[in-house]
Amino acid sequence: MTTPRGKPRILTPLADGQLVSDKPVLLPFMAPRLQGDCWPDGKIEISVWGCGKIASLTFSGWRGPFTYAPNRVEASGGGLYVAQSAPVLFLKGARLRTLVPSQRCAWWASTTKREPVERLGERRIARTGWGVVIAEQRPDGLFLSAGASIEEATRALDLTPEDVIAEANAYVARCDEMPEAAPLMRSMISQSLHAALSSIRQDAHGAFGGLAAGQAYSAPARTYYRDGYWTLQALLDRAPAAVRSQIELLARGIQPDGEAPSGVILTGPGQAEEWEKVRRTDPRIKEEHLRPGDWWSDHFDSPLFFILTIGDYIRATGDSAPMAVHWDKVVAIFNRYCALDVNGSGLPVKPNHDRDWADNVYRHGYVSYDIGLWIGALDVIVEYGAAIDGEIAAKAAAIAATARAAIDEALLQPGGTYADYGMKDDFVEDHLTLDSLTLLRYRAVSPERARTVLGKVEALLESRNNGDQPYGDWGVMCAFPPFKRPKDTRSKSAFAYRYHNGSDWPYLSGLYAEQRLLHGLAGAEYPLLRWWETCLEEGWMGAVEYFAPPWGRGSLLQGWSSMPAMAALAHKEKLRSAMN
Repeated sequence: MTTPRGKPRILTPLADGQLVSDKPVLLPFMAPRLQGDCWPDGKIEISVWGCGKIASLTFSGWRGPFTYAPNRVEASGGGLYVAQSAPVLFLKGARLRTLVPSQRCAWWASTTKREPVERLGERRIARTGWGVVIAEQRPDGLFLSAGASIEEATRALDLTPEDVIAEANAYVARCDEMPEAAPLMRSMISQSLHAALSSIRQDAHGAFGGLAAGQAYSAPARTYYRDGYWTLQALLDRAPAAVRSQIELLARGIQPDGEAPSGVILTGPGQAEEWEKVRRTDPRIKEEHLRPGDWWSDHFDSPLFFILTIGDYIRATGDSAPMAVHWDKVVAIFNRYCALDVNGSGLPVKPNHDRDWADNVYRHGYVSYDIGLWIGALDVIVEYGAAIDGEIAAKAAAIAATARAAIDEALLQPGGTYADYGMKDDFVEDHLTLDSLTLLRYRAVSPERARTVLGKVEALLESRNNGDQPYGDWGVMCAFPPFKRPKDTRSKSAFAYRYHNGSDWPYLSGLYAEQRLLHGLAGAEYPLLRWWETCLEEGWMGAVEYFAPPWGRGSLLQGWSSMPAMAALAHKEKLRSAMN
C-alpha cells in the first residue's frame, strides 16, 4: 500500500488500529520489568529493567503476514505475547533453537564469565552475574521468563499461556483510546500511548522503578527529568500514582544549591556495581557524572522540570502534598535561577555548555526554551506556593511579570519569531526552533504573538511548506535553518538536518500540534501524523525518538514520543473540528 505521497508503506494501518506487514520487522517490547527486541522470523533479545541485557535466543520463526500491536505480534502459526504482571512472555507455536547468555549487561560493562546453560528437561536456564533467563518448551509454544534472580524468573513461570495472552490482549486494548478514528490516526494513538504506558517500570520487588526514557535508555537504568516530564503528560490522567512516585525519585537528584542532573540512576545491584566501576575510571564519564546517582550532572533544564512536574501533578489530582514535602528543593531551585539573572530582567542566563535538552549544542545566554520553562516554574510557585510561603510566592510573581515584559526585547526577531539563544551584545542564533514553543505552552508571550509564531512554524518547519530544505515532504523540523555557527554544535548535531539540527522529534511535533489546537488553528493533523507516516513507510515499529533524511532514525519505543497521542486525546473535540 502506498501513502498519499506515493511512497510504499512497509507497515499498513488496519481499521482496528493494528499494523500489518508481509515482512518481519523488528518489534521492540517493554513491560514493567521485561523488555527486549523480537524479530518474528526467529530471534529475540531479553533484558530486565535495572539489570541489563541477559540473553539472546533463536527460535523457529513464523510466516507472514505479520500483524503488530503494542507488545504483540501475531502471524500464521503463532505470535509473541508479553505479560504485564510478571517478567514473562509467550512465543506461541515456536520452538527453541539456541539460548546464549550475554557477556555484558551493557556495552560499557566489563566482560563477565558466563555460566554454562543449565538443562532441566524442557527447561533451559541462562545465568549471568546480573540476571537470569529461563526458556521452557511447552506443547503449544515457548515460555521465556527473566529476572534479577532465579526466584524472580521462576515465579513468572506460574502464569499459563492463557494468562499471558489475556494480559497481552488487555494491554493492547488499553492503548486503543481512539477507536473511532481513521486507521492512520488510530494506530498512531495506540503506539504513541504505548510508549508512555510502557515507560512505567518496576523494581525486583514490584515497587515503582521510574519512568524509562525508552527501551534503549535503560543501561544503566535511569529516569530523566525532561524525558519523564513530556512522557508523564499522557499519564497524569491515566496513572497519577506513577507521576507521584516519579516526583519522589526525581527529588533524590536535587542538590542543596538547586542543581540537578539530566537523570537519576536506578540500577539493580549487579548493574550498579558494573556502572560504578566505569563511572570512577573512565575519564569522560567521570567528568560528566559527578555523583554515583547522577546521570550527567548539572543540566540547566532539569530543576525547572522538577517544579513543572509538581505543578502539573497538583493540577491533575488536587493533591498538593509534593509541593509541601519538597518546598525546600523548590526554593533552592528558585534561588539558583534568580542568581543567574545578571541585569534584573528576570531572565536567567545560561552558561556556555551543552547541558539542556539540546545536549549536542553549546547554547548560551538567553535560551528561549529554558526561559519558557523558567516562567512556567515561576507560575507554579505563585499558584501553589503562596499557602506555604507568601513572601517567596510574591517574589516569584514579580519576577514572572518582569521576565514576561523583557522577553521581546531579549529574543524577538524582526520576522515575529523568537531566537533560539544568545545575547544581542554578543551573538544570537536567530533560527526558528520547535523547542521555543515552551514560551507558548507556559504563556510567556501573548496569544496574538503565539499565533504569529505558530504561523511561522507552519511555513518554515513543516517540511511540506519549506522548499529551501532539500528533502521534500517528510516531517516537522525541530530547527531551520541549520545552526549558523559550527563551533556551537558537536557530534550528531554538527550535521545539517540531523538530531538537534533539524530532525523531526515526535515529542516536539506533539507540542506543536497541542499549541495549534489550543489556539484554534487548523492543521494539527500534520504534526500529529506525518512522523507516523514515515515510521510506516520505513517499517519502524513503534514511536521513534527522532529521524531525518538522509540520517535515519533514533531509538524506538521512546516515552516522550507519546506527546502526539496526548495532544490528540486531550483535545479530541478540537481536533475533530480542525480536521473537518
